[in-house]
Amino acid sequence: MRRIVAAAGVGPDDVVLEIGPGLGSLTLGLLEAADHVVAVEIDSLLAGALPGTVAAHAPGRVAALTVVEADALKITALPRVPTCVVANLPYNVSVPVLLHLLATFGEWQRGLVMVQAEVADRLAAGPGSKTYGIPSVKMSWYAATARVGTVPPSVFWPVPNVDSGLVSIVRRPAPQTSASRAEVFAVIDAAFAQRRKMLRSALAGLTGSSAAASAALEAAGVDPQARGEVLDVTAFARIAEQLPSRA
Repeated sequence: MRRIVAAAGVGPDDVVLEIGPGLGSLTLGLLEAADHVVAVEIDSLLAGALPGTVAAHAPGRVAALTVVEADALKITALPRVPTCVVANLPYNVSVPVLLHLLATFGEWQRGLVMVQAEVADRLAAGPGSKTYGIPSVKMSWYAATARVGTVPPSVFWPVPNVDSGLVSIVRRPAPQTSASRAEVFAVIDAAFAQRRKMLRSALAGLTGSSAAASAALEAAGVDPQARGEVLDVTAFARIAEQLPSRA
């Protein structure tokens, strides 16, 4: 827990957004370092117990905690503006939660999340990697990501059957493009829907035909016979600019 807080670089000026605090182990560590922690918890029993846990183990920091009982996938407002996100994310919703937080709360500039090791590899993968896919590209629209550590199952209760990975997130400007994020993400989704397909075939449904897809790809400076896993987010943005629907 202290290793995670240290790796996140949490300091006395930070307002930390924590997702899924559970029993509060990470919350206590964050409260030692941060100015304030906003903890979003979907489980009403756990959300109700967290203030008592802090009162018992860190009585001087009770006022520095705000618990929000809500679904992190649906939350659109927070009681304080976060400067960073630090969380042990639920494995089954980790990628959607991250993308939602990046899209909805633009103020936070950095983060450190613990996710399933396989998910960590996908979040941090670059073009050409076997693990590069939709999560990798969509995350790169918002931020630079890197795998910064591994956490063994033995530190958890109950003990899971998988390793966990730590991923650092540093916000950066979105690619400069005339296409909207929704248009770029639609191209990404189509390109990876069937990984073995050439882009001219994978994007045929989006453009209306394989010929139209080839024309859009060539206009974007992309080989129509290439596959999605070799392209970075700026290339997907160039393709989105050439969609027939934008003409």
